[in-house]
Amino acid sequence: MPNNGAVNENTFTHLQIDELAQVLDANTHVVVDIRDTSAFASGHISGAIHLTNESLADFLREADPDAPVVVCCYIGQSSQQAAQFLVSQDFTQVYSLDGGFNLWQLQYPDKVSR
Repeated sequence: MPNNGAVNENTFTHLQIDELAQVLDANTHVVVDIRDTSAFASGHISGAIHLTNESLADFLREADPDAPVVVCCYIGQSSQQAAQFLVSQDFTQVYSLDGGFNLWQLQYPDKVSR
């Protein structure tokens, strides 16, 4: 892969379900859910923001790039690409939720909003 003289070693960090559960009630992390609209409507992590192609521009404009952002998808796969995208948009603390919403709702059903 060509370097083109630019060095960007910034990347996202993997976050475990139990790590998010520990900080969720403190409201220190912004949780964004990138699943489809019907999946989000049927259940999401309490306090999560639904991030879609339509809402992305507003989120990028309004969000604090220095606040910790946790990206959630179904199983923790798609969230990695979305997390890396946020890093490329100068967000400084970006996390991909390992296990995604599927694991979250199994382990923390009391922290799911509908």
